[in-house]
Amino acid sequence: MIPEGVVRDAAGGGAVIDIRVIPRAQNTSIAGIRHNALLVRVAAPPVEAAANTALLRYLAQLLAVPLKSVRIVAGEKSRLKRVQVEVLRADAVRATLAAAMAD
Repeated sequence: MIPEGVVRDAAGGGAVIDIRVIPRAQNTSIAGIRHNALLVRVAAPPVEAAANTALLRYLAQLLAVPLKSVRIVAGEKSRLKRVQVEVLRADAVRATLAAAMAD
């Protein structure tokens, strides 16, 4: 289950996800919830935005939305990021992420 504080409706539409990124993982996957943020391990290193790009591609594929609909709105150079998904509501994002965590 994904807490409402981790994924919430964005003011302008869509959803906002608080994410804690762990770069240089063996593979890219959701690893749970940590400190009220979705924990995502990405295989890419945190060099020249490679980890950010890998995170956005992973989320777009997982949520079945175009890559241009997913963007980092805060924390671009931090492990703690705020990502906006423009085309889905928070409840749909929560359900998809919860299903991915269960796998």
